[in-house]
Amino acid sequence: MMTSATYRPRYFHYIGLLRWPVWGAPILLTSCAPAGVLDPQGPIASAEHLILINSTAIMLVVVVPVILATLAFAWWYRASNDRASRASDKSYEGRIEFVVWSIPALTVILLGGVIWIGSHQLDPRAPIAAKNNPVRVEVVSLDWKWLFIYPDLGVAAVNQLVIPAATPIEFQLTSATVMNSFFVPQLGSQIYTMGGMVTHLNLLADAPGEYPGLSANFSGDGFSWMRFVVKSVPAGDFNAWLSQARSTGSGLDDAGYAELAKPSKDVPPKTYRSVAPKLFEHILERTMTGPGNAGMGGTQQGG
Repeated sequence: MMTSATYRPRYFHYIGLLRWPVWGAPILLTSCAPAGVLDPQGPIASAEHLILINSTAIMLVVVVPVILATLAFAWWYRASNDRASRASDKSYEGRIEFVVWSIPALTVILLGGVIWIGSHQLDPRAPIAAKNNPVRVEVVSLDWKWLFIYPDLGVAAVNQLVIPAATPIEFQLTSATVMNSFFVPQLGSQIYTMGGMVTHLNLLADAPGEYPGLSANFSGDGFSWMRFVVKSVPAGDFNAWLSQARSTGSGLDDAGYAELAKPSKDVPPKTYRSVAPKLFEHILERTMTGPGNAGMGGTQQGG
């Protein structure tokens, strides 16, 4: 006998099922919002987006027919279908084997061609053709923050990268600690930062806007806070930001860098009005001698 405590009308069951679409709708709407690799805002990201679309289309040429054929065969050769004839003997059929193997082979060839061409055209070191002269930015990944140095402009910033729109940005990247990964999804080309090594990357933002950047490689307890914002602004606004940066804040000298290099989490954006000469090169030299020398003020170890 069913008691009132265990009895549950059927419509309550249906109401419970309706909760999932209600909860899932905001997630679907959020996933459709323009962001990430599906919302390219520069020539590199646009080219990578095209490769992604082409690769997906090539694979769907195989995936969709296979799915449809699987459903069709399962339905036609179901146990209740007396009209489906099944041969009792097994024999080799060359035509079927040709179709089965040729289509995947062509898919691999087409995907390989797309990737081969794209990887050469999108070489991270390749300069980007544009009307404006490029701006050099030196990037250092720290625990757990990003340092951006403008060597030709004499300023630096932490967890904030301001760039002029429609202007190529030439990045030189390294790490003062463990290996990390620099990634701005809407501008393209994730690239690693490694201690004692320099990687190169060229990006360009087509229009003004704010684009989130992040670390794409786990690097310890504060990894989740290794996020920054790329602010692409008109040339006039970029010059105004430079003037403001040069007139406020402190200078990034040896002592300032030694303090900045200490592990810290959730560091707010900050600018430095001046930078010690060849700071990037000094960081590179010290990381080459060992992890204990990441700070400019640390004691030199090794030869």
